[in-house]
Amino acid sequence: MKLLFSLFNYFPHGGQQRNCLLIAQKCAKAGHQVTLCTRTWEGPKPKQIQVKTLGCRGWTNAIRNQNFIKDLSIIIAKGYFDGIISFNKMPGLDFYFASDPCFKAKFQSTNKWLGRLTKRYRLYSNWEKAVFEKGQKTQILLITDREVPLYQKFYGTEHKRFHLLPPNIDKRHFKENDKLKAQNDKREELGLSTSTSILLMVGSSYNTKGVDRAIEGLATLSSKKENPKHLVILGHGKAEKYKRLAHSLNVLERVHFLGGRSDVPEWMLAADLLIHPARNENTGTVLLEAMANGLPLLASEVCGYAFHIEKAKAGKIIPSPFSQKQFNRLLQEMVNSPHLSKWSFNGLNYAATADLYSCHEKAYSLIEKFVTENDYDSL
Repeated sequence: MKLLFSLFNYFPHGGQQRNCLLIAQKCAKAGHQVTLCTRTWEGPKPKQIQVKTLGCRGWTNAIRNQNFIKDLSIIIAKGYFDGIISFNKMPGLDFYFASDPCFKAKFQSTNKWLGRLTKRYRLYSNWEKAVFEKGQKTQILLITDREVPLYQKFYGTEHKRFHLLPPNIDKRHFKENDKLKAQNDKREELGLSTSTSILLMVGSSYNTKGVDRAIEGLATLSSKKENPKHLVILGHGKAEKYKRLAHSLNVLERVHFLGGRSDVPEWMLAADLLIHPARNENTGTVLLEAMANGLPLLASEVCGYAFHIEKAKAGKIIPSPFSQKQFNRLLQEMVNSPHLSKWSFNGLNYAATADLYSCHEKAYSLIEKFVTENDYDSL
């Protein structure tokens, strides 16, 4: 079979990008001919998959997306593909992997009605409608079902078109010596003493992940000289304004922006607490990865996977609506808590017993079944 995968941009450390590539690779490994189209590609290109980069044209992101969709439609028309799988909303899809919230619901909750007159609104709402409107053929793969009621409210989407997938983290096996080595190595990398407490953040898009909230929280912590608290931030983002914030709060020397990293699991072994005060997070795979590495968590209730923290009893949840004062208090409680080891144990136990791993296998099975049978009702 000939399959086409698409997403706007590929870079190595993005969750959406990782899902796209791994599912595409499973299809290729099974013997299918796979093409992956994107505007830009960072990092090495995979074997067994034809990668096409279509480039960025346009002054705004909406126009760049519009041009990409136009270019992609030409490739689709000429390619005679058996299945079209996209990780962004657009017309003409067989499968859409839903990793973004409902645009119309989000827009109406945060924007004035005049915004609906803009070209950006028309484009994004039309692309979303093309996927979710009642009567469309597109099958929708979900890694959380929290947005389903919103899509059904606005578009009347049939329930049978939604397919909920398990999470998608890698299974972790490590020994106590691995943890001790990571704790020493990572502190040495930053020139920190072994008694330093590390608060870890992982994720791109600093505003969405709440990096400013974390810095403000760090500034309020009572930090003893013999046990200083440092914040380590892994992921892509523009750090300058956050460095200025840290400087204004006199904590710049205790905030470390390390960019995208391939050694995130080792940082999780080295850290004392993962903090994730996100403003918006459809899932939050990093929360499950932290559990699998025995790292206690403090995360926003808005995260789609926050319920796993409560089920596992692996940390604390920041209630909605977010309050900086409340976050500061919870952060202080956790860094001083005698229960860190208990939260760590609970997270490890949960990761060992719950299905947090089979997302890509399930997605591949659904794609192959649909394309082979071309039977929506059988899914």
